[in-house]
Amino acid sequence: MPATGLASRLVVAPDLAHLPLQQLLAMREAGREINECYRVLRKAELNIVGEVLRDSLNKGETFYEYNHYPEDDVYDRESHAQYYYHAHRSETGEHGHFHCFLRPKGMPAGVSPIEYTATDPWPQGDEALSHLVAIAMDGYGFPTTLFTTNRWVTAEAWYPAEQVTQMLDRFVIDHAFPSLPVNRWISAMFVLYRPHIEALLKRRDEVVWSWAEQHPGEDVFEDRELDITSQMEISVKDTLWMVELAIAGRQS
Repeated sequence: MPATGLASRLVVAPDLAHLPLQQLLAMREAGREINECYRVLRKAELNIVGEVLRDSLNKGETFYEYNHYPEDDVYDRESHAQYYYHAHRSETGEHGHFHCFLRPKGMPAGVSPIEYTATDPWPQGDEALSHLVAIAMDGYGFPTTLFTTNRWVTAEAWYPAEQVTQMLDRFVIDHAFPSLPVNRWISAMFVLYRPHIEALLKRRDEVVWSWAEQHPGEDVFEDRELDITSQMEISVKDTLWMVELAIAGRQS
C-alpha cells in the first residue's frame, strides 16, 4: 500500500521524450502563447494575478482570503470550462491559486461520477462539475505549482482520474472577461502542462484510495486531514526547455 504522507503527494515532472511529436509541437506553441501573454501585460506593468483582481481593486475593495475572484467565477458557455482565483495558503509562500473546473455539459460522452456512499451529498445535474487542477501563483503573477485536491475542498462530484484526463482538452476560456490575456494564458497552461496534469490526477486517485484503506469506516472525500492530494512544482521556462529538447530528439 503506498504511503499517504506529504512526500507521497509530490509528483516529479514526466519525461516528455516519449510524447508524440504533434503533441510536443502543440506544447511548444502553448508555451509561446503563455510568454506572449506575459509580454503584453508586462508592457503595461501588469501581470496575470493583477488582471484577475483588477475590477475589485479598482473599486477599492479589500482582497479577502477565500473570496472568489471574480465574484461569480469565469465561465465559458460554449466549452463549459470555469475557473476562479482565491488565496488562503500564504504559509506555503504562494499569493493565491486558480481552481479550474469543467461542467457536465462540456464533458465527453460516457463519463460519470463514481458510485460512492457519501456522508455529504455531492452536486447533481449541471452542478456535478469536476475539478481539473489548481495553479498556484507567486506574488509576481507567475505559476509555481500545480496541485489537485480532495472533493470537499471544491465541493465537486468525483470522477475517476482516467475520465478527468479526457476532460483536459476541453478546458478553454474563449472570451475576454475578466481579461483576454488571462484567459488565453490559462487555456494555454492546459496544453503545455497536459502530461503533468495527467500525472497529478493519477497520483490523486492513488493517494485518496490509499487514505481510504488506512481510515476504514470514514468518508475519505470529507476528511479534513486530506486536502492536497498531489502537487508538482513548475517553471514555464524550464518546461519549455524540456519540450524543445524532446522535439530536437524526435527530429534528429
